[in-house]
Amino acid sequence: MDAPSSPSSPPPLKPSSSPPDALTKALIPVGRSGWAIAAGYLGLFSFLVLPAPLSLLVSIIALWHIRHRSKIGRPLGGIGRALFGLIMGVIGTALVAWWGFPALSSDPI
Repeated sequence: MDAPSSPSSPPPLKPSSSPPDALTKALIPVGRSGWAIAAGYLGLFSFLVLPAPLSLLVSIIALWHIRHRSKIGRPLGGIGRALFGLIMGVIGTALVAWWGFPALSSDPI
């Protein structure tokens, strides 16, 4: 027999069986690869140029992880974040190579 609840306590929450809507899935990274989440944030910070090569590496790992999980029947989301990190990593790494390496190899006047 259940104990009577006090009038000031809220009713117990029922577990939600409906899938989250698109906005919730976009804002809360549930069911996504951790690598993809990291790649997305590193892609955002690749404008600072320093984490761009790391963003490139983590994005490649994220894409492999997402593909691997799909093959074993336990798919994860996050491919958009991983692709964003990859694109920003490529752009940032190209900027590092273009601006960084010529400055290091030039002779001071």
